[in-house]
Amino acid sequence: MRTPVTIIGAGLGGLVLARVLHVHGIPATVYEAEASATARPQGGMLDIHEHNGQPALREAGLYEEFRALVLEGREATRALAADGTVLFEEADDGTGGRPEVLRGELRRILLESLPTGTVRWGRKLSGVRVLGEGRHGVTFADGTAVTTSLLVGADGAWSRVRPLLSAAVPEYTGTSFVETYLFDADLRHPAAAKAVGGGAMFALAPGKGIQAHRETGGTLHTYVALRRPQEWFTAAGFTDPAAVAQAAVAAPAAAVAGRIAAEFDGWAPELTALITDGETAPVLRPLHTLPAGHRWDRVPGVTLLGDAAHLMIPNGEGANLAMYDGAELGKALAAHPDDTEAALTAYEQAMFSRSAAEAVDAAGLHERMFGADSPHGLIAMFAGAGAGAGVGAERTA
Repeated sequence: MRTPVTIIGAGLGGLVLARVLHVHGIPATVYEAEASATARPQGGMLDIHEHNGQPALREAGLYEEFRALVLEGREATRALAADGTVLFEEADDGTGGRPEVLRGELRRILLESLPTGTVRWGRKLSGVRVLGEGRHGVTFADGTAVTTSLLVGADGAWSRVRPLLSAAVPEYTGTSFVETYLFDADLRHPAAAKAVGGGAMFALAPGKGIQAHRETGGTLHTYVALRRPQEWFTAAGFTDPAAVAQAAVAAPAAAVAGRIAAEFDGWAPELTALITDGETAPVLRPLHTLPAGHRWDRVPGVTLLGDAAHLMIPNGEGANLAMYDGAELGKALAAHPDDTEAALTAYEQAMFSRSAAEAVDAAGLHERMFGADSPHGLIAMFAGAGAGAGVGAERTA
């Protein structure tokens, strides 16, 4: 008899898992802490890769729906010097293999592909009890509870399911991103819009950088990178970094933006305008990682996927890996309908290997972007492999 599946977290990985299971006739329920699908913004652009994200969407039977979401031209990439000089540029000729879509739109098609009631909103996990024989009792903050024969933690960096398998906790990398937006930029912020171009833009230096990506229309989504202790950002006016999920700042937004922009004193005004002219309060995104090669011993009836399993420095692979995890786990469960443990063992062993390799690549990319040789290491990578093999603004977040 097929094991009922309980998935914690309605991010891309958890939803791909639910969809692939549905395709194979296996019931699953997804429990999500957010009150609804529109409770918060879902982030910006994602480039969906040929070797992991796209195969996952094919397994989910949603490849054509995904292709309909692609924003043409967004694979264009440019690298600028601090004075605005173009150091590298590559147009989007349609052959890059990493088409760009909005994360929220990708999540929408996944949600729409699931039977009504599959996702239970407003269910924040409050506790898990081990019941034996692979079963777990799961309780939620609203007082409801379920018992499951298979629990999947797809609940991100600060997973509440992970402690069942591993004592590892995310550690701060020493670098944070500060996120800002400009809207209708071609008309209202033409110099910044011209600097960003049609796709992704990088202006990098050792220990810092300004990265931006054009989304729909004239929307520019910026990630400012700074290697600073978390206390530095608190002193700059952000709230306690542990509370950044609320995306609030303690000081007026303009003052915080000015403090961040001061770290780029002397840079071209069209670049610093991406910070100072921001039309939303700047949002702090501290970068955390789990240990490279994070793994655990097999524990009956529970597993992890995505950032819950292998949180790493952003390198454009996070969402793709989460979707691939979800698809591979769904396939493994379908292939072993009477032996869940065999399915989980096969899934985890393959996942451990690919995530460990990606963590090494992510650390190397981070050093190219913000290490002592920045921006030359990233430009050399672009020139050697083509920018399509690199990263973009939202690709690194």
